[in-house]
Amino acid sequence: MSNLRSVWLESLKKNPAWKGRRGPVVLVIMDGVGYGKYKEGDAVADAKMYHLSSLTSRNPHTQLKAHGKAVGLPADDDMGNSEVGHNAMGCGRVFNQGAALVSQSIARGTLFTGQAWKEMVSTVHGSAGTLHFIGLFSDGNVHSHLDHLKAMIQQAKQEGIKKVRIHVLFDGRDVGETSALEYLGPFEAFLQAQKSPDFDARIASGGGRMWITMDRYGADWAMVERGWKTHVHGEARQFSSAREAVETYRKEIPGIIDQDLKEFTVAEQGLPIGTIQDGDSVVYFNFRGDRALEITAAFEEETFSHFDRGRRPKVCYAGMMEYDGDTHVPKRYLVSPPSINRTMGEYLAASGLRTLAISETQKYGHVTYFFNGNRTGKFDEALETYREIKSDVVPFEQRPWMKCAEITDAVVQAMGSGNYDFIRLNYPNGDMVGHTGVYQAVICAMEGMDLQLGRLAKAAKETGAILVITADHGNSDDMFEHEKKTGKLVYKADGSPKAKTSHSLNPVPCILYDPEYKGEYLRDEGALQEGLGISSIAATCINLLGYRAPADYDPSLLHLI
Repeated sequence: MSNLRSVWLESLKKNPAWKGRRGPVVLVIMDGVGYGKYKEGDAVADAKMYHLSSLTSRNPHTQLKAHGKAVGLPADDDMGNSEVGHNAMGCGRVFNQGAALVSQSIARGTLFTGQAWKEMVSTVHGSAGTLHFIGLFSDGNVHSHLDHLKAMIQQAKQEGIKKVRIHVLFDGRDVGETSALEYLGPFEAFLQAQKSPDFDARIASGGGRMWITMDRYGADWAMVERGWKTHVHGEARQFSSAREAVETYRKEIPGIIDQDLKEFTVAEQGLPIGTIQDGDSVVYFNFRGDRALEITAAFEEETFSHFDRGRRPKVCYAGMMEYDGDTHVPKRYLVSPPSINRTMGEYLAASGLRTLAISETQKYGHVTYFFNGNRTGKFDEALETYREIKSDVVPFEQRPWMKCAEITDAVVQAMGSGNYDFIRLNYPNGDMVGHTGVYQAVICAMEGMDLQLGRLAKAAKETGAILVITADHGNSDDMFEHEKKTGKLVYKADGSPKAKTSHSLNPVPCILYDPEYKGEYLRDEGALQEGLGISSIAATCINLLGYRAPADYDPSLLHLI
């Protein structure tokens, strides 16, 4: 259904000096591709990226900031991610994002005085039940942060909650790939310090984030089913502690990393200690929405067909944030997300420009929902086309080329069709394969994507299109762990480099390929402005479409003449 919000937005002002192009402006987002800081582990530099190198050397290019404050995160040592990156590119400005909003809400106490928190506490008091927390167990600050969880546990104790159970999803992507025990030790000490005759807080169940619970975009509902059975029903292999579960799985499955750890429950005398029952309250403490929507649906939706939930407990459920502002999911949330308005997509619709947004399943929501400011649906059905190429449901290292060729097939056809003014696409390879930590697969992913860049460049020359090639954050450019202070490579016991599976803090490229350049902007060496962030992509694309960007957008990379 069309959303008429764009009707009330003023159309963009045309630039009378712009001479036009035969083809569309094509925004190419190479997800997870940055400029590496270290030679060792930079799969982008190590791969044979002939087309990317050629495009860079022969055309205006610069480096953009894609992490920390440049994308609305609390500090510049916070790595960027695809969600905030697409937000920034799509809205042309920087908004405080999930981590910062939650931290502010906790510091100011507003999370605990809000209606949602009060309802959670009241429900547990009324039933003498349990307060449950489910979420990503790390301080990666991309989906969650352990400090937020600790603050809520401490507050629950202060408010007289007697029983808390935590259902942990081990990370290994936004933090070290085998760092679970480094987090478990201090957290178990924290729980022990909170313990009293009237307060019992323990880890009850868990597993790896890429094995249970945290699926997204409907790619693999079996993950959510495993999580539901584990957290809610306690149907998983039993251990005496989360530590025992991690250590056992590592011995039984050599080479397994945290994100793939199998499901487990903590049990005493053969009974799981933390099943979810009627009258309990459940907080999903991830603040990022993409991997929160499916488990939320399992708790909230009356009509549910993705798997058999069995006993569905009557609980008071809340997400850390509102994960979808249009469908208002979840019904109850602790912290309001940033209110992002006047996005580039909305302006283009108000100006009558025709848009195609395309990626495969893994990043489809990024070029639609996140690019549009955390908004589901289109601004104008008649002007916008969204296309999803179905992702393969296999480990990414087994298909490192992913669907980049199929995406390119569709984009090349669209470029020559005359049906679109603006096309945005996402190649997920650098991010999704980068997260596996399998270096050879990442090299393959980069080279497979590079072949498609060559196809796009050829099509741009044939159709008179303009390519803006960039990325949302780094990842594949930083595949090995290095010591923070010295920069020295970290090795495993077998003498091989220790894989890094998280995003990097590195800048990302922006390359402008305009084969029918007509002199409207500077294009000599250093022509693109430097020192800017990826939020400047929006104004740049608007300029290349022949319009002036909104006055409050972050500056364009172009020096218009």
